[in-house]
Amino acid sequence: MSTSALAINFAYVISAALFIFGLKMLSSPATARRGNMVSAIGMLLAVVVTLFAQGLDYKWILLGMVIGSAIGLVAAYKVEMTSMPEMVALFNGFGGVSSLLLAWGEYHENPDLSVFIAIVASLSAFIGGITFTGSMIAFGKLSEKIPSKAIIFSGQHIINAAILISAAVCTGLFAANPQNLYAVFVVIILISLVFGVTSVIPIGGADMPVVISLLNSYSGLAACAAGFVIGNNILIVAGALVGASGIILTRIMCKAMNRSLSNVLFSGFGAITQAAGDGPQGEIKPATAEDVYYILEAADSVAFVPGYGLAVAQAQHVTRELGDLLEENGTEVMYAIHPVAGRMPGHMNVLLAEANVPYDQLVEMDDINPRMDSVDVCVVIGANDVVNPAALEDESSSIYGMPIIETHRAKTVIVLKRSMNPGFAGIQNALFFAENARMYFGDAKASIQALIAEFKGSD
Repeated sequence: MSTSALAINFAYVISAALFIFGLKMLSSPATARRGNMVSAIGMLLAVVVTLFAQGLDYKWILLGMVIGSAIGLVAAYKVEMTSMPEMVALFNGFGGVSSLLLAWGEYHENPDLSVFIAIVASLSAFIGGITFTGSMIAFGKLSEKIPSKAIIFSGQHIINAAILISAAVCTGLFAANPQNLYAVFVVIILISLVFGVTSVIPIGGADMPVVISLLNSYSGLAACAAGFVIGNNILIVAGALVGASGIILTRIMCKAMNRSLSNVLFSGFGAITQAAGDGPQGEIKPATAEDVYYILEAADSVAFVPGYGLAVAQAQHVTRELGDLLEENGTEVMYAIHPVAGRMPGHMNVLLAEANVPYDQLVEMDDINPRMDSVDVCVVIGANDVVNPAALEDESSSIYGMPIIETHRAKTVIVLKRSMNPGFAGIQNALFFAENARMYFGDAKASIQALIAEFKGSD
């Protein structure tokens, strides 16, 4: 092996190590930002080394980098936190279509493929196509450009099974004679694009956190296959890491909902009609800002439970400010995070990190539930399904069996909501009618600002 080849592979090893360390750091909110930077440095090193190794014409590459960087910069500054899940879905889709185009371009460059490379090229194109159109459907559901509910169509399982069988047959035919079967490769691409739509559109909006993490895994697997096609070791490693981490995250999301991945993908959750226990269940007890202030002012411990409504109202900064005022009053403050709260994995963690909430105040569901009986006040901000006690108590409920943050066991529950409309799963919340619950209606940001004014006015 030449000296230059050794230097390139050594650089790739360093990049791979940076990816792994970066992923490890992403497992903790305290180190996540640094982990993201470490991984980005690893990718920059890999890109620069690859460009030098190939001796390519830099004009178009530099132009692409400038355009891509500009888009990323604008997105980072302009996209609201409420739209972050949609942006993640788009990025997953772009990653998938990049792998598809890479495999397609390599086949155009060199159609004389070995059997193994023909198979992985087909896999890269097929998985990349699924990721692209599936992510576009997820984007549409999250942004409500298309109905977020599960869209069930007649014979969907038969159609999806037929597509998978067709893809396997086409892959076998293509691998046997890739030089003369360009049309078969195009068919693989086309059916992958169709399968991305037919596999995601029957999934309801409440399951989008799982879908996003699964599509993220798909984008990694497509990139890994593309790495084999072009013979690039670092692309293989990076794709494998993304694919594996995405699968692990998907498993965590499914566990948080007490459902299997097959149930998420094939059950059509969200199209289910409401059970008898999913409707209104009593009278609510409304509260004013002054009422809530007196409850919070007397509390020794307060747990905030954020949900998608926090993101919609952009109330993360005022929530942190209220938390600071409570701490100054001698109150223990916690932020209880459900794994699937929001529209994507880690949505609430990202929101609270943006507001500089101390990391040691973030408490996971499994850690807060055992001590919930001793919590004086739970403040539920825009969360619904992840705090619904029907998941524990009502076997007729469509979310029965899903682990929740058991806010109903706290001494007092304050629920901030705009109205009594149900959550993303489309069912009513029994918590709202509990004896220890008070409903504080209004925009979450304005409601919390009113509480802050009450605290400051009492000084």
